[in-house]
Amino acid sequence: MRVAFLTAPEGVEQVELTDPWEAVRASGGTPALLSTASGKVQAFHHLDKADTFPVDELVGEADIETFDGLVLPGGVANPDALRQDAKAVAFVRDFFAAGKPVAAICHAPWTLVEADVVRGRTLTSYPSLRTDIRNAGGEWVDEEVKVCSGGPNVLITSRKPDDLPAFNEAFLAEFGRVSGDR
Repeated sequence: MRVAFLTAPEGVEQVELTDPWEAVRASGGTPALLSTASGKVQAFHHLDKADTFPVDELVGEADIETFDGLVLPGGVANPDALRQDAKAVAFVRDFFAAGKPVAAICHAPWTLVEADVVRGRTLTSYPSLRTDIRNAGGEWVDEEVKVCSGGPNVLITSRKPDDLPAFNEAFLAEFGRVSGDR
């Protein structure tokens, strides 16, 4: 199973990147860090700088067909920057169009809203995104993890870092179903 993790160059919530990343590795999968710029991404612990992580591929050059699933980590600044990058938004939209599963946590659904893929979906997020999701045609629920199988693909969402164990379990189960023997 090969999983794309999409982040902006700065602002990803570190635990929302590293915890799912390690879950993919522990399950025998291969995570790949995609970003809108080469080099390294700067992670944060809320508002404080944390570690940096090397970028594996530029989102504008990545081939969706080589991935079994997409994880969108949160952090406030991360999805806000991604939703302003046309290549990142197109990558997310194309992932949905290809029928591949997507997992998003915390503020990451902002990128989904920008990609116009929440209409008719039920999802959760950090509570401050509730109105944005509803305005984009989605139904917002306050649940630890929400798996929405309506539409061409499965969408897995969670609210915050405390939900990571349930989030990881849910997205790994779904990604594993579609990965084949990759």
